[in-house]
Amino acid sequence: MTAPLAAALLPLALLAPAASPVTVVEADFDPATAFVPPAAISYASDLVPYGSHARIVTDHSVPGRTALTLTASGLAPGHEFPVHLHTGSCGADPASSGPHYQDAVDPVQPSTDPAYANGRNELRLVLHTDGQGRGSATTAVAWRPRPG
Repeated sequence: MTAPLAAALLPLALLAPAASPVTVVEADFDPATAFVPPAAISYASDLVPYGSHARIVTDHSVPGRTALTLTASGLAPGHEFPVHLHTGSCGADPASSGPHYQDAVDPVQPSTDPAYANGRNELRLVLHTDGQGRGSATTAVAWRPRPG
């Protein structure tokens, strides 16, 4: 797995099921092999150093819509991080996170069909960090993730 892709898998692992219309989750990144299972996992410590921080705000206040804002600090400065939601949880093996979450699931996995693998059917955003390794990005989709 390439380092930028590995780093991209990390922040959305924090996405928690929303009990209220707005959910805020914050965590510091740790190695997947940490003694206590981490809430945020870094597979690329050169880009997402241990101790860097992520804050995810998920907003479901508009029926049938999901808005997500990711704010991070302590990351590699001047870097672009593609971020997306996966079907599983992150673990010691990056592949354990499963394929990209899709509102309409592509019957062929891994999904490469542009009819399924696109920004309307997947929750995606791009986080650009400044010279201090801080960044923020927001996206919205016209659907809500299925429970589980």
